[in-house]
Amino acid sequence: MINAAALLATALLFGGMTLFSFGFAPFLFSALPADSAGPLIRRAFPHFYLFVIAASAVGAALAISGDKMAGATLAAIALTAVLARQLLMPAINRATDAGDRRRFARLHGASVVLTLVHIVLSAAVLLRLAQ
Repeated sequence: MINAAALLATALLFGGMTLFSFGFAPFLFSALPADSAGPLIRRAFPHFYLFVIAASAVGAALAISGDKMAGATLAAIALTAVLARQLLMPAINRATDAGDRRRFARLHGASVVLTLVHIVLSAAVLLRLAQ
């Protein structure tokens, strides 16, 4: 039963991150002018990170007793999402506000890579828990 709940929490995490990254965010920038899409996505990111933190933490708590590697991987996702929300996201916003395009590009690139790593790791956990 715990494995099934951990699997579902991880599936929610994977699906949510994938939908936000490859569905919602690109849709906003294709449907709205950049001067409208940018502030909207900026308001959405704190909620996205809270979702990633909560879903991965719940998944970690459920998985750890049955599969320590899966639990540790999900806990690592939660921890790095906290760091992204509290440190990386504000730094990106400061770069945007200052008009520092180079810094923004570098920090935004780091956030994209981190999210892709989270998606890959959650997929690996999904496959591991599904066995």
